[in-house]
Amino acid sequence: MAYLDRQQRDSLASSLTSAASKVSVKRSQTSAPSPLPSFGSGGPPASPSPSVASTTSVTAATTPVKKKNGPGGPNYNGLPVGAAIYSQPENTGVGTAIGTNIVYALDYLKQQGGKPASLTVVLGHLNMHRESEAVQKQISERMRHHPRILWRPDTTTSPDSNVDDNWKTGTYEHKPVIPNVKDRTALLQYLQRRTDAQGVNVKDLKDGWPDCESALAALEHEHKVLVVRTKKDNHPRMVWQNDPSLCFAVEPEFQSLWHRAVVPSVEDIVGKLTAAGQKPTSEDPRLRAMNQPKEKKAKKRAQRRTGKSTNTHMEHLLKDYSALKR
Repeated sequence: MAYLDRQQRDSLASSLTSAASKVSVKRSQTSAPSPLPSFGSGGPPASPSPSVASTTSVTAATTPVKKKNGPGGPNYNGLPVGAAIYSQPENTGVGTAIGTNIVYALDYLKQQGGKPASLTVVLGHLNMHRESEAVQKQISERMRHHPRILWRPDTTTSPDSNVDDNWKTGTYEHKPVIPNVKDRTALLQYLQRRTDAQGVNVKDLKDGWPDCESALAALEHEHKVLVVRTKKDNHPRMVWQNDPSLCFAVEPEFQSLWHRAVVPSVEDIVGKLTAAGQKPTSEDPRLRAMNQPKEKKAKKRAQRRTGKSTNTHMEHLLKDYSALKR
């Protein structure tokens, strides 16, 4: 029993020693406790471990405070607020925006009906009067070199004016595909001046004369123009000149006699012409060639060609030695 009691005491002492060493190591890793004031010989003894309040204060002092990392924080996406991002170039849509605004400027000049407009008026319509001078200058250069925009320089500019501001001067007008054709009289004169037999595209005519369909319908009714229309919407597509003196009125009685006459069918006419030994005009020799049955040609069997012998190193093995048998 004395041995067992001594063994128990030794194990208890060793466990207490190991626990004390762990507590001392953990306490040294956090922070050393602040020294307590001495109370003399009769004062209270020093506390062996820090209190709960002191532990909380130490933890709060050593724990780092997390900063806000968002659009309002000082470090958003790893960069400070206001820093430039160089992953992509700036003003990536400038060229496309300028090209689009040139189209809008052309439509605006079309609506003016040939009236000149200054660069300030055009920029005000495009809402680009607050853009930088470089962008406005680029728009001015694009408009001056546009094939459908006519730029007229300002003749009243004095020679003492600043040369760098010349891009702001002058007026701009719409240049239609068919110039100076905006009424029926001008259209007839333009058709009479043409030396070819090609028609005039109504789309090109509408570029300078948008509401020309009513005038074309009136001229067509007067037999002064020939109009080809679309089958789907019956819109005018091409226009030619016509001579009204060649149009004659046919009496209604003759029209009724013509429609009542028995006209043979196309097949009967072709048969009668063929029987008379004449070639009908409606017969196309190309259609006859296409309708003839095609002769089927027999396919020739390709002869098998022997290739070049490549196993010359095995000729001594392939050689026939049967004649050497006894």
